[in-house]
Amino acid sequence: MRIIAGLFVGLTLIFTAPSTLGASDVAIVIHGGAGTITRDKMTPELEQNYRDTLAKVIDYGHARLVAGDSSETVVIDVIKMLEDSPLFNAGHGAVLTHQEKAELDASIMRGSDLAAGAIASVTSVKNPIELAYAVMTESKHVMLVGQGAELFASEQGLELVENDYFITPRRLEQVRKAKAREPLALIPKPEKYGTVGAVALDKAGNIVAGTSTGGMTNKRYGRVGDAPIIGAGTYADNAVCGISATGHGEYFIRAAVAHDICARSTYKNINLQAAADEVVQEKLVAMGGDGGIIGLNPTGEVIISFNTTGMYRAGINSRGERFVKIYAEP
Repeated sequence: MRIIAGLFVGLTLIFTAPSTLGASDVAIVIHGGAGTITRDKMTPELEQNYRDTLAKVIDYGHARLVAGDSSETVVIDVIKMLEDSPLFNAGHGAVLTHQEKAELDASIMRGSDLAAGAIASVTSVKNPIELAYAVMTESKHVMLVGQGAELFASEQGLELVENDYFITPRRLEQVRKAKAREPLALIPKPEKYGTVGAVALDKAGNIVAGTSTGGMTNKRYGRVGDAPIIGAGTYADNAVCGISATGHGEYFIRAAVAHDICARSTYKNINLQAAADEVVQEKLVAMGGDGGIIGLNPTGEVIISFNTTGMYRAGINSRGERFVKIYAEP
């Protein structure tokens, strides 16, 4: 397998998978956020922790798909694993707002019928991806926000927690440092964005994509990014693609990144990787936006494109080729 990730400087790198599990008709790819991720800011122990967690999640998801589980159940369960980890900006590891609280967003989309569900600005739902799925399957709506979304979660019997559950010492230190750097008279610039996401192809040929996030460190005013916006942070269509995005959400919303990648592949008759690189390496860069995407096409090829120094990512394509990566590494 060749995983191609374009970089901000316009360089295209070819990554060769380190192991092969055997061909199958399923595929899965996950991410844990993109941004300024460099070795000099990472201890060997922390880096290994990230790699081990990504490997555990991708292997679990792939085994479930091989066993015949549906792509939607697998996407939900692997994203829950990422939400439960304090390493990533989602769920228990979410970044904090200016008020030092967690406000969480998530979305999911099913490629077979274009059904979708999304939630934003929830503060007490343990696994936001579960609530997004409930919106898709148990309501007449696509997006619910805030207290209304949490009331719906309670009615659906989803697990609710106190907001303190999401607060980790690492994220608390981050937001306090961010606030200390800002002039009190100015509207603060949000910092430290990231997301988790997954895209899976099951034996029935169904593609499902999901995304979950805590948003930006030090965000205010009920800010919501691209993660819960269908067509911006998440999109799936069995005929073309499944995409989950991560990055500076304001730009991803304006560029309709996830949908635009799928649309370019269809209307321009180009492969999904080329379409992703056009959007991430050219359109977003021209706008000043940074981040990346993961994706799958209907034959189970893994698509990766990011314009930052790193993106936590792992995948197994339909040929059984597997990778776990953090940096723009060979």
